[in-house]
Amino acid sequence: MKKQAILFAAAFSVSLLMTAQEPNGTLIVEEDSGRTEVFDLPEGMNVTDNELMDDYNNRTNLSESPDQVPPAPEQDILSSDDLLIIDRLSRIPTTIDMPLNDVTRTFINTYSNRMRHSVAIMLGASNFYMPIFEEALERYDLPLELRYLPVIESGLRPSVTSHAGASGLWQFMPATGKRYGLEINTLVDERRDPIKSSEAAAHFLSDLYNMFGDWSLAIAAYNCGEYNVQKALLRSGNRDGDFWSIYNYLPKETRGYVPAFIAANYIMTYYCEHGITPMQATLPAASDTIVVAQDVSFAKIASLCNVTMDELRALNPQYRRDIVPRDYVLRLPASAIEPFVLNEDSLYGVKRGGRPVVEPGTVSIGLTTTEEPSAASSQTSYYDRLTYTATSRKSGKSSRSSKRSSRRRNQSRSVAVKSGDSLSAIAKRNGTTVSNLRKLNRLKGDMIHPGQKIRVK
Repeated sequence: MKKQAILFAAAFSVSLLMTAQEPNGTLIVEEDSGRTEVFDLPEGMNVTDNELMDDYNNRTNLSESPDQVPPAPEQDILSSDDLLIIDRLSRIPTTIDMPLNDVTRTFINTYSNRMRHSVAIMLGASNFYMPIFEEALERYDLPLELRYLPVIESGLRPSVTSHAGASGLWQFMPATGKRYGLEINTLVDERRDPIKSSEAAAHFLSDLYNMFGDWSLAIAAYNCGEYNVQKALLRSGNRDGDFWSIYNYLPKETRGYVPAFIAANYIMTYYCEHGITPMQATLPAASDTIVVAQDVSFAKIASLCNVTMDELRALNPQYRRDIVPRDYVLRLPASAIEPFVLNEDSLYGVKRGGRPVVEPGTVSIGLTTTEEPSAASSQTSYYDRLTYTATSRKSGKSSRSSKRSSRRRNQSRSVAVKSGDSLSAIAKRNGTTVSNLRKLNRLKGDMIHPGQKIRVK
């Protein structure tokens, strides 16, 4: 099947004479027939080197390799033997068809020439994120080559938002993100959470493959939506077709999306053969998580915990207004956990005894509870097989309902974990909190699996 798809290159011939990268994010292809085809590039292929290096993790943890090899002359890369490229693609161990044709060749040239330094940066950044992607894909038994989708989607930048409103490493639109359990509100956008968005993306991709039974169509649908792919299949008259058979019926960005995915797999695998040296990466310092007992601002945390605003934003990209809402998870450098715990009264603006304190010139953000701040934290290394799930707000309960709950405290009850479930979702459905679920089930983190029994009472 894979060899047949690669041989398809001979049948699908566009015979390019010229390609040009335009400032407005399109790739213009002029064919020998005189027809010009315009591809809209995905967000990750529009990014500049400066934008990539502006990302906090890249800026603070990447550096040029001392073994940096001068780039090969452009004409040598452009004249690479197509048979050699076909052979390399065929040796990528995957069930996803990756043919070489003039379209995919154009995208490979874009990565190996104009974007070669961007590729070096993304290769360095992949040390932060690939373990997260691979773990999520493994849970759904998906091809690991899908880990390169965020390369073309976002350039491996968790906080990026496209002009269309897609956000995060996997570039979820709001409706799709909510459909797959990502919380999006004024203060929180879990599309930018590397862990939760990767889980949602794996779930989404699994559903798309089950729908179409073909990975090229599933990847195309990830870009333009299921309806557009179904419509293209209908209009082509070939309901059992693949991406290339419905190519001319797809939106122009999607026509370039699958070739871009193939090119990303190629260049992230065979970068050495094109004289690209990855940026050196040092993993960020260890970090811990803590559940906040009150709404708290990044500015207040930075002032009392010896941590910068940039670092807080990099560690917690899901908080869009620099405020961590009550009962949500805050990630801090390990060295900042003790100052946070010691300064909780000041951080929350609460005196001993629960009286709120509002400093002159500041705005109170809901500091009215008399609960003692939680100092619970779970230690783990930064983005190194992370297993936390951001907790959701507690639903308010009256003292009467609290009394009823206390009377039923000894009545144990368990539920089975469903596909796509998180501790946060289970807590919401059962009127409890994530921290309580952890205690009841003796969980150190928030990782759960379908079919697992979780005690909720």
